[in-house]
Amino acid sequence: MARAGGVNQSSSRYIGSISVEQRNNRVPLILAALSMGAIAFALMQSLVVPAMPQIQKATGGSETSISWILTGYLLVASVATPIIGRLGDVFGKQRVLVYCLIGVAFGVVVTGLKPSSLPVLITGRSIMGLGGGIFPLAFAIIRDEFPADRIASGIGFLASLIGAASGFGIVIAGLVIQYATFELIFWLPLVAVIPAIVMAKLYIPPSPQQEGSPINWGSALLMTIGLSFVLIAITEAVDWGWGSFKTLGLISLGLAFVAAWIANEMRATVPLIDMGLMRMRGIWTTNLVAFLVGIGMYASFILVPLLVQEPTSTGYGFGADVIGGALYVLPMAVMMLVAGQIVGPVEARVGSRPALIFGCLITAVSFLMLVPLHSSAWHIYLSSALMGLGIGLAYATLATLVVENADPSQTGVASGMNNVLRTIGGAFGGQIAATILASDLLVSGLPTEEAFVRAFALCGLTTLIAFGAAFAIPRRGRFYDPHEAALAESAA
Repeated sequence: MARAGGVNQSSSRYIGSISVEQRNNRVPLILAALSMGAIAFALMQSLVVPAMPQIQKATGGSETSISWILTGYLLVASVATPIIGRLGDVFGKQRVLVYCLIGVAFGVVVTGLKPSSLPVLITGRSIMGLGGGIFPLAFAIIRDEFPADRIASGIGFLASLIGAASGFGIVIAGLVIQYATFELIFWLPLVAVIPAIVMAKLYIPPSPQQEGSPINWGSALLMTIGLSFVLIAITEAVDWGWGSFKTLGLISLGLAFVAAWIANEMRATVPLIDMGLMRMRGIWTTNLVAFLVGIGMYASFILVPLLVQEPTSTGYGFGADVIGGALYVLPMAVMMLVAGQIVGPVEARVGSRPALIFGCLITAVSFLMLVPLHSSAWHIYLSSALMGLGIGLAYATLATLVVENADPSQTGVASGMNNVLRTIGGAFGGQIAATILASDLLVSGLPTEEAFVRAFALCGLTTLIAFGAAFAIPRRGRFYDPHEAALAESAA
């Protein structure tokens, strides 16, 4: 396995024949292909959220059964992401990315063909969870193919694009529901998935492979069971109760499997995920911040639209419809996109760590300002814009920091685990927010204003902790560029 200080022979042959001019010329095409995959990933996450009431009515399912449209996707994405990242490291990122996108397209078709059938929807959405692998593969491809001075800006743009497209997905879904039919939203990801497949085949070169590096499938099974039990417990906690035997028992059982997975990995000759890598200060601190920031982002997608859609009779709601609720999220999506444009120059000037610290601080401020200020539209729009800027900077720099600190041969799996922890944080944050809102209701059965205030305060506190934790991340180092190393090696 090639380490950060050197490069193996196969990689040298692969990259040594590529001129600097050729590399620079193909960077925009590679980024365009990866961007289409990122947009597909983001749309799959957010499009169905505004349509959940219409889906429940069409399928006749209960609230618990309908939630599995989201839970099934979440589970598969969480367990598949690090595995797909590892497969990319072993068998080549470009090849695995194409297969991953084809699997996603198949899941989209399954859901679109029979959206009135709940079992079909859950099955199709679960297959679409394979799209979680797009995230680590894309970052690993950028590290393989981009010049060192363009890696940070490429990763930052892609990470912020995922967040922005998630926000735009909510707006698009609102427009489709209002003016067309909700069934159409299940086909929309194909608009990005199909071009992504074609462009990945045409413009992304075959990636270096690690010959003779088998996948530890026993370890993958332990990880899958452990993460699945924990995520199921978190997503069902609102119905079961956080202190119930089922919730605590399933979380404990899941953590036991996670412990067995870690023990297995530490003994394995060829681990699925190198625990030595996960113990590195630059990795575990970045993963911790990703978990905490994930709580805030996913909670914001729930709290902001829900607050403005509550009727004016509550004394705090704005009475917005589905589109109106989505439009309040629009500033967040726009500012995430802006963050993607500025993060490269910011990181080049001050480094990834200071940019992350600032992003966490801005996010915390955006939530905390809603504690006293949430009675006027401009309060929500301003907070939404600040959230977008803060979360956009945080997501972009988190991705960069993982790639900076990981060995080039483990970029995929390291990025995958960071995404898993962000997803678990998001699941936890969404359910905690739902629990707070459900615990304090008006006579009408709607949440009280105080419940929203507590939820915003909790998100603000969580992102403040992320702000503090970000100081523990090591300062920025220079990206290792295997292309430059190979050229230097051949010149010597």
